[in-house]
Amino acid sequence: MSDFLVIVESPAKAKTIERYLGKKYKVKASMGHVRDLPRSQIGVDTEGNFEPKYITIRGKGPVLKELKTAAKKAKKVYLAADPDREGEAIAWHLAHSLDVDVLSDCRVVFNEITKDAIKESFKHPRPINMDLVDAQQARRILDRLVGYKISPILWKKVKKGLSAGRVQSVAVRLIIDREKEIKAFIPEEYWTIGSHFLKGKDEFEGAFYGINGKKTELNTEDDVKEIQKKLKGNEFSVTNVTKKERKRNPAVPFTTSTLQQEAARKLNFRAKKTMMIAQQLYEGMDLGKEGTVGLITYMRTDSTRISETAQQEAMSYIEQKYGPEYNNPAKKAAKKKANTQDAHEAIRPTSTLKDPASLKEFLSRDQLRLYKLIWERFVSSQMAPAVLDTMSVDLTNNDVTFRANGSKVKFPGFMKVYVEGNDDGVEEKDRMLPDLQTGDTVYSKDIEPAQHFTQPPPRYTEARLVKTLEELGIGRPSTYAPTLDTIQKRGYVALDNKRFIPTELGEIVLELIMEFFPEIINVEFTAKMENSLDEIEDGQVQWVNIIDDFYKDFAKRIEVAENEMEEIEIKDEPAGIDCEECGSPMVFKMGRYGKFMACSNFPDCRNTKPIVKEIGVPCPKCEKGNIVERKSKKRRIFYGCDQFPECDFLSWDKPIARSCPKCDNMLVEKKLKKGIQVQCVHCDYKEEQQK
Repeated sequence: MSDFLVIVESPAKAKTIERYLGKKYKVKASMGHVRDLPRSQIGVDTEGNFEPKYITIRGKGPVLKELKTAAKKAKKVYLAADPDREGEAIAWHLAHSLDVDVLSDCRVVFNEITKDAIKESFKHPRPINMDLVDAQQARRILDRLVGYKISPILWKKVKKGLSAGRVQSVAVRLIIDREKEIKAFIPEEYWTIGSHFLKGKDEFEGAFYGINGKKTELNTEDDVKEIQKKLKGNEFSVTNVTKKERKRNPAVPFTTSTLQQEAARKLNFRAKKTMMIAQQLYEGMDLGKEGTVGLITYMRTDSTRISETAQQEAMSYIEQKYGPEYNNPAKKAAKKKANTQDAHEAIRPTSTLKDPASLKEFLSRDQLRLYKLIWERFVSSQMAPAVLDTMSVDLTNNDVTFRANGSKVKFPGFMKVYVEGNDDGVEEKDRMLPDLQTGDTVYSKDIEPAQHFTQPPPRYTEARLVKTLEELGIGRPSTYAPTLDTIQKRGYVALDNKRFIPTELGEIVLELIMEFFPEIINVEFTAKMENSLDEIEDGQVQWVNIIDDFYKDFAKRIEVAENEMEEIEIKDEPAGIDCEECGSPMVFKMGRYGKFMACSNFPDCRNTKPIVKEIGVPCPKCEKGNIVERKSKKRRIFYGCDQFPECDFLSWDKPIARSCPKCDNMLVEKKLKKGIQVQCVHCDYKEEQQK
């Protein structure tokens, strides 16, 4: 018989912690929540102070029975669920189910699963924090009221299987509003004039700046011609040289939101995948002789704070690996931002000494890539700023000024380890100018005017949407990934080239919610509600009061919607072809992975077909069919023969309707970071890269 029973959420975590605590401790997993609101009914008494009705989750009976048996045999039970609101609520539900006194020192929390952290946490058990539980309970009840009151109306008036939620509805609204901006956008013409300059044998680039030293806009081709008329020959005089030293500071360690954004940019991970792998790294990985070890701190956090112990270890590592000049002893503590709970540290490696190279044999490819990202971001955040030499030069010809800019890394500092990505995917590179002095003469090699048009705001990627939700104070670290997953599963939005586009269904549902439940998709209202939940957590207000204030108006709106919302029939769009199995017309339908063709005689005929797009290229393999564009289940575009399965031709790169001039084989468009390059699939023939 074990003296102590410790209950955590997952078996992986249980295995790691049991090894650290020793023989007196038995560690078991609850597999997440054991109690929740029933799925078959609302489970909230709206007439009786919103009292929730909790039941044992279906399938959790055997788990709970095993925990009860183990609890009876133990001298003391410790509840060690995750260190957040959700974890506190799980601990509270377990306490009720196992007859554990919530006021006793039964709750143990830790931010990282390492031997020292675990042992230290068990020295300081505490009672269950009911303010945290109430905050989570308020969120659960609020979301249940919204979902279970609005969704049935949508099922009745629009379509079965729809749902509405506070955070998901705002996310859909952002995507639809952005699409409206794009459609309403009117491009404006503007021009630039570029040139290559020569100083002796050195060549560098410059661009038109202005006239008489003042910045001048070029709006039309006539403006460009006026500038060209002013230029006298190709001789330019250097009229101004500005040299500066600029410091660039490292990015702070990851929060949940910034980790999801950077993993999307650099690793091409979806938010859901990022969180799944981060969970694995947090709970512990088998490192051979060392056993199972937690590799990162808790991955649901909105704080950039770092413990002093972790900072000291990082400083020691940096000094030994890169030298004392790479350390940043003057680094200030990160300031707490508004809307930040700051309950945990930032996401960081549990030990800087476990560098990615040392873990290569123990982690999968994706686990290693994410760990490397977290490790590099943290280590670089503790390093000295980079120092750059910058140079700006004005070049004048008859009062027409061109400007050339250059920079060079003087001291790499944190850039030795890591540089933060950006949404455009463009990396900064050194572009130094030759040694120029005021009065020097340079010569323009060419003058190249270029017409441009202003671009509409970009559609949201997952990373951009998460960033926007966080900036607006919508949702919290644990909500981003499931929210993005839900709005796609419901068919409200789809991903096209990794960017969100709204569907017709999404637009219809949002329009109805805006008409009958405007507060649900009001950004300010949703952000204010998040602040109210934080106030419950801080013990400033009672959760019942927050729910009551919301429900008074919400109940009235439900009644109006039930009576006044008109039924909407979403008609299937004809596909223009007949079903080859029964002869009925085929129609376009919206599924989880976007639009597809299905027989209109469903359910009697269940024939479906993917939507294919011809690209005007004959199949090089069978020479009978044509190449069509298809999408995989993960919505990745590929190209195949329309005679499949008779012809199995497949290409991830887009074939083009020209043959290689060198070997007469197929040419494809290869997508690269900076653009598209046409190249041969057989020989080394390549064409100049296009932006």
